[in-house]
Amino acid sequence: MGVGRRMQKQGPPEPLSEEHFANLKRKKGIPFDETTTEVDTRRSKKQKIVKKQPKTSGSNTVAVKGAKKEVKEAKKTGTKPAHRSKESKKSKKAKEPSSDHDEEMDDEFGASDLEDLDIDGDEMDVQKLGDDFLGTDDDSVYDSDQDGVTKKEAFVFSDDEDDDEDREEKLTAANIEGLSRKLDLQREKEAEENEAELRDEALQTNIAGGDDLDDDDDQLQTKTKTLLAPDLQMLRTRITDAIRVLDDFSNSAEEGKSRAEYTSQLIKDICAYYGYNEYLAEKLFNLFPPREAFAFFEANETARPVVIRTNTLRTHRRDLAQALINRGVTLEPVGKWSKVGLQVFDSNVPLGATPEYLAGHYILQAASSFLPVMALCPQEGERVLDMASAPGGKTTHMAALMKNTGVIFANDPSKQRAKGLIGNIHRLGARNVIVCNYDAREFPRVMGGFDRVLLDAPCSGTGVIAKDPSVKTNRDEKDFLQLPHLQKQLLLAAIDSVDHASKTGGYVVYSTCSVAVEENEQVVAYALSRRPNVKLVETGLAFGKEGFTSFMGKSFHPSLKLTRRYYPHLYNVDGFFVAKFQKIGPTPATAVRANGVDKSNKPLDGQATQEAQEVVDKTPIGAECEAQDDFGGFDDGEDKEYMERAKRNAMRRRGLDPRALKKPVGKKGEKKTEEESKEGAKEAAEVTEKIEKLGVVEEQTKTVDPKAKKEAVKPTKKVEEKPKATAGAATPKKAGDKKKKVAKK
Repeated sequence: MGVGRRMQKQGPPEPLSEEHFANLKRKKGIPFDETTTEVDTRRSKKQKIVKKQPKTSGSNTVAVKGAKKEVKEAKKTGTKPAHRSKESKKSKKAKEPSSDHDEEMDDEFGASDLEDLDIDGDEMDVQKLGDDFLGTDDDSVYDSDQDGVTKKEAFVFSDDEDDDEDREEKLTAANIEGLSRKLDLQREKEAEENEAELRDEALQTNIAGGDDLDDDDDQLQTKTKTLLAPDLQMLRTRITDAIRVLDDFSNSAEEGKSRAEYTSQLIKDICAYYGYNEYLAEKLFNLFPPREAFAFFEANETARPVVIRTNTLRTHRRDLAQALINRGVTLEPVGKWSKVGLQVFDSNVPLGATPEYLAGHYILQAASSFLPVMALCPQEGERVLDMASAPGGKTTHMAALMKNTGVIFANDPSKQRAKGLIGNIHRLGARNVIVCNYDAREFPRVMGGFDRVLLDAPCSGTGVIAKDPSVKTNRDEKDFLQLPHLQKQLLLAAIDSVDHASKTGGYVVYSTCSVAVEENEQVVAYALSRRPNVKLVETGLAFGKEGFTSFMGKSFHPSLKLTRRYYPHLYNVDGFFVAKFQKIGPTPATAVRANGVDKSNKPLDGQATQEAQEVVDKTPIGAECEAQDDFGGFDDGEDKEYMERAKRNAMRRRGLDPRALKKPVGKKGEKKTEEESKEGAKEAAEVTEKIEKLGVVEEQTKTVDPKAKKEAVKPTKKVEEKPKATAGAATPKKAGDKKKKVAKK
């Protein structure tokens, strides 16, 4: 069956050594040879010396480790290590009381390690002792040390120890840097070899090409990351240098380089550094001087502070501030210009989920959104229209200023956005608001006569780039043509919705969250040209920059100085524009409406109104067309029937007999004769006489006593009704008699 698994691992038991027999003889008192004890004493002394050596140098420990490695290699190759006999012998020595020094050595080193260290000493002892070292001539005694020595000669420990000692000598303070470099080089070589092996293995598979591509992509990404920071730094320095040159162009510019070249290069650098498209960057750059433009672009990269508006319908600003401070919110008033705004710097709780927020004590609203409502300044008891009211910040602000009096019509063309508007109105407790869903351009037809109108028009959003960075790349020339057209229509509709005869109002406020001239000054100038019955007035705001009266070769009305502009780099608010109109008269009849038609619903061209009023014949050439009326021609016979029917219905509603309208006609369509017309006139005179008599009777009844008056009134009414009925019935009878007479003649 073969050798068992246990025997394969451990091997056969080793033969007993002479030392074992000597110990047994000593215990039983049998005389024995002292040479063995001398050998043991010498061995113990050498072991003590070995015990002291690790304190002086670490070469022996290195040798021990080398010996262990050799033992492991021997196990792998299948050879038995030579020190197995020593291990078995030490296990037996542990039972003897005389081997105290062995126990001391076993505490610090393993038995196998000590035996490995004593190999060289044992070889020298064997050479000196000779054959009689056992003290007996018995052939049955087997010395395992001799076999161990011969077997262990195959393991050369002296070379390893010498090498380790050399390495220890090299590890000095002076040479440690060089050795660390060598180790680093070795590691790099190993890493390169590993990568080479992986590549070789990848080439043998079908995925090798993909791995190479992935490695190339990773390398490109690392290269771009390393180059990104230096490129941005270079762009910024180039931008600042260009701004410095443009500020003092005559002294700082290079020879042969124009201002336009500096400007174009600066705009390209701004596009690359901040991420704008070239069209929008140039449009915004032209609004400011170079240094201020750089400050504007830089301000758009940082978010505006969080601002909340106190709802004065439910609480006061001081009470709200104290409640939020107790919840760990750091805040302060937004400024002297607002009595309801609070600027939040830090918060331990989400501002949109506090009990105060849910109770409607405040609303999250940008500071710039306060400005249009402050400019409009609605009064208590007025009718106010908010043409684009969602999500409701400005609407609820107006309700708070009006103290829930009057009426506010909050209109928004989007039903989806109107849901959020309704939610904010209910949460903030605004009870004087009516929400409607109309196209604001058609609002004058729906309802008019408002005291004040607020129009926060949809715009390109160039003033809120910090909130929506997508504006940098989404806006192009097409947007700045479509949006101003819509804004002009909305502004004309807002002006037409205001009552110029209002005692307290007649004001319109136009605002946008844009800084572009096309959406602000040009729209206001268009409204002034189309509506001579309005004028610009002071906004009443404490701060803000005046609007442009001329820009890029275009000049506007001087009153545009009354408008106000707000920039993020100057006031730390979103970019905004506010203009306030006052309507001083009715809209002219010939004025163009918001939908591009005049009062008669005929389309007009704004640039050539005279040409639009001309009549143009668009009939095809050669077509046979008869003269027709303005309405395209009607069937007179059919129309006459409809008209007569309408007259009869009208008479019935008034209580008259429609048969009185029938005119008697002779046989075969003959007309009345002159005699019949005279007789008809006589009959009419008789009817008038009867009516006059009835009037005299009524006058007489007025002089009668009040008690009899009531009784007299009823007969008079009956009398009034009878002549009418008799008159209406008498005429046909008499007309019939006349017909008979004519027929006899």
